[in-house]
Amino acid sequence: MRTTTGWRAAGPATLRRTDIQRRDLRPEDIAVRVDYCGVCHSDLHALRDHDRHALLVPGHEFTGVVTATGPEVTAFSVGDHVAVGNIVDSCGTCGMCRAGQENFCHSFPTLTYGGTDRQDGSITLGGFSREYVVRDAFAYPLPSGLDPAAAAPLLCAGVTVWEPLHSLGVGPGSRIAVAGLGGLGHLAVKMAVALGATTTVISRTKDKRDDARRLGARDLIDSTDTQQMAAARDTFDVVIDTISAPHDLAPYLKLVAMDGTLSLLGYLGQVTVEATDLLIGRKKLSSAGSGGRPATARMLQFCADNGIAADVEVLPSAQVDTALDRLRRNDVRYRFVLDMSDLD
Repeated sequence: MRTTTGWRAAGPATLRRTDIQRRDLRPEDIAVRVDYCGVCHSDLHALRDHDRHALLVPGHEFTGVVTATGPEVTAFSVGDHVAVGNIVDSCGTCGMCRAGQENFCHSFPTLTYGGTDRQDGSITLGGFSREYVVRDAFAYPLPSGLDPAAAAPLLCAGVTVWEPLHSLGVGPGSRIAVAGLGGLGHLAVKMAVALGATTTVISRTKDKRDDARRLGARDLIDSTDTQQMAAARDTFDVVIDTISAPHDLAPYLKLVAMDGTLSLLGYLGQVTVEATDLLIGRKKLSSAGSGGRPATARMLQFCADNGIAADVEVLPSAQVDTALDRLRRNDVRYRFVLDMSDLD
């Protein structure tokens, strides 16, 4: 076993620094020195539901440098800059995996933390650590020109919004709205604009109007203003809903144009929809989550080609509790990233 250092959950709201065991490299494994790891709302949820007796190390969007390779690895060499997301393995044989959609693996993908290793049954431990050992097929070359810290959130938030934008054919002439301007939403705006779409932000926070325009959006609609919402009825080909709290979908479906789609990304709990809200205008309700290997690689290259990265606030990893507390209060624009070098 390999020993590294990381941040283990010590309760529902705190983490403590501790030694962490990583597996010895298998033939197709690489060891990655984790340099930067994003802090996701999923980390908050995992910590909230944490059993204090279970081993939990969060973190599933990170960048770093290859420090060792298994004997069958050909795609990476020591010293390569890489990125790893929230999926680190899958069955590889089901229809979804064969289609390059490992995120929808029929036997469920192996998650970067809190998952079950497909070979030895151990629980995976995440990127809030100085080293991660991963199967080479689930690591991605980090394109030159992408800042490693700002690129880390692309491996979760970025690919999550890329999937519906790409699959729904967003491009020049598309009219797109992004509901919620947070970690997911600000990347959805950047990507939609880069794809050539006319893009609008929908938010209850009016003081984000300048931010929305800085990110490339044409305007911001105040979701609490009934007149503004009514004026935008049947306007958008795609509405990307990144709101993480439970909310009524009806006002957002009303904004969707005929044959358009509301893509629900932020809240993945139970929802209620009136059939007539879909019927009137032949509207569609969809969702997406993470991405397969081909889509993740395409997304990274698209971001490098178009100068897209997350707006981040970088903190030393020793301030992880501060980052989590502020994220809980939505006190970040728009993603925290931990600098793991203080674990040396």
